[in-house]
Amino acid sequence: MTSGAVNPGARVLVVGGGYSGERFARAAAARGAQVWLTYRRNKPEQPKDPEAAALQWLHFDAEAQAIPPLPEQLSHVLITLPPGATGSDAALEHLLEPLRHQPLRWLGYLSTTGVYGDSQGAWVDEHSPTLATLPRSKARLQCEQRWLSSGLPVQSFRLPAIYGPGRCPFEQLRSGQARLVHKPGQVFCRIHVDDIVGALLHATDQPEGRRPPAINVSDNVPCPSSETLGYAAHLLGCKLPAVQRFEAIAPQMSPMALSFWAENRRVRNHLLCAELGYQLRYPSYREGFAASLAEEQATSAKQP
Repeated sequence: MTSGAVNPGARVLVVGGGYSGERFARAAAARGAQVWLTYRRNKPEQPKDPEAAALQWLHFDAEAQAIPPLPEQLSHVLITLPPGATGSDAALEHLLEPLRHQPLRWLGYLSTTGVYGDSQGAWVDEHSPTLATLPRSKARLQCEQRWLSSGLPVQSFRLPAIYGPGRCPFEQLRSGQARLVHKPGQVFCRIHVDDIVGALLHATDQPEGRRPPAINVSDNVPCPSSETLGYAAHLLGCKLPAVQRFEAIAPQMSPMALSFWAENRRVRNHLLCAELGYQLRYPSYREGFAASLAEEQATSAKQP
């Protein structure tokens, strides 16, 4: 390991202990690091396992003026918070200056591949222009640029749709709420939460000269949502719902749902996998869905 790696001597702060943040925190704790996470509303209930017991929670809610003092001698920080409704970043506004006084070796920022905008299905990489069109993507790009220009050792990780245990379409299929939508030529990119964690840890293991400012973290198989839903149904052994044409159901979709279908791009991961040498645990949704279902079933079996 390099001196920048998350290791037993590391002191790690995760700002935003949600789905991806807590998964990263647990992995850092498993390496022996001392880890703090922030929560906004209610402190999450933690299962009684060694990794969860090692996590320390801090209340951070800018709207409620709950700004915690930072732990001392932080070596690594991960920012997972999305921009707020007005496009502001609570971590930038309230934690940036205190972080300048920490001996940070690495700060990761979770951004979005939405910063590239709509490429009409063409491939994009880290050298592609950032032509964000959706308001939330514009806000994320602005926050990303502010972090990158902060003078701290920042890397931005641009993520597509995140999936994993509890974030696959299995429950929608079981409950009959899944929609099989067909829109010609439309593809989506995705990444398993454990490959986000793996990519982040891999980045901290690199020497400073191998830490590009922005990295796409996406799997190898952009594809239509109908394809992934079909495979999920195959794993469950259940029937698919009837196919619906996008044009026919678009008028009934919410603005948020429509926004996901408004852009079409394929995200290249060559920098992460070929140049930096990260090996995806789940190169496609097939391996990722199967592993996610197995973990969901194992977790369910443990519950009383």
